[in-house]
Amino acid sequence: MQVPLRELRHPKERRYGTIMLVVGAIVWLLILVAIGVSLTKSPGHVIVLLIEAAVILGILALAKMFYRAYLFGHAVLVGQTQFPHLHESVAAASRRLGLAHPPQTFVYNSHGLTNALAMRVLRHRMVLLTSALIDVEHDRQVDFVVAHEVGHHVAGHLGFWRNLVKYPAHAVPFLGRAYSRARELTADRIGAYCVEDVEAARGALAMLACGSARLNATLDTQAFRAQEALVPPITGFLLHIVSGYPRLTRRVEEVETFLAGSHGPLALDSRALNPSPSLK
Repeated sequence: MQVPLRELRHPKERRYGTIMLVVGAIVWLLILVAIGVSLTKSPGHVIVLLIEAAVILGILALAKMFYRAYLFGHAVLVGQTQFPHLHESVAAASRRLGLAHPPQTFVYNSHGLTNALAMRVLRHRMVLLTSALIDVEHDRQVDFVVAHEVGHHVAGHLGFWRNLVKYPAHAVPFLGRAYSRARELTADRIGAYCVEDVEAARGALAMLACGSARLNATLDTQAFRAQEALVPPITGFLLHIVSGYPRLTRRVEEVETFLAGSHGPLALDSRALNPSPSLK
């Protein structure tokens, strides 16, 4: 079954991603033109700048490689015999999303920080889960978080070349932040598509705000969602536009709307299995 990635991708990501791509491509084109002009006037200076840029990229890549090496020595690699329930969660999300090889997944001691992240080191896809996240959330909530992080990989959010093209567009005020928020909404949709469980989805997001294993069983996710209406409009908006992540209350609202609407998992699966006939 083909993954309906286009419909899973949030409309805001498609919009901001296109703007980022166009702006970035224009800036890089201007840079290349400037380099071409400079090469005819002062080639030595341009060569030095290009070498410096290559060194910086090399250092960044090396830092990621060192961090991956650090994880193997200081975190716990999830596998078929090491936390098999977590391994199956990652494998199930990967199968659902069409990944031939699940990302390498690590659990690390977060000293109370409830979080998860996706990263890529060269060809290596990785998912990192904090120990506090595992302690706080129950299995279906963890499944949602895992699928969210795998979703970042599937949606191409960590692709080096595409991100490099878009990079100059981050200089446009608020655009990069808006694009980052939209990518999180896409990953939430992918997580919801995988678990097909509104309670697990909104529970996972609410628990990222609460972070208490003791309170998890009694957390009223609908009351948490209702807090969105209490966010002060002006200061809430100002906080929103400078943040790279949407408010958790808004994310709960968005994922509920997605699961309840025509773009929910059952509707998407139905379209994938019974595609519309092409017009002749």
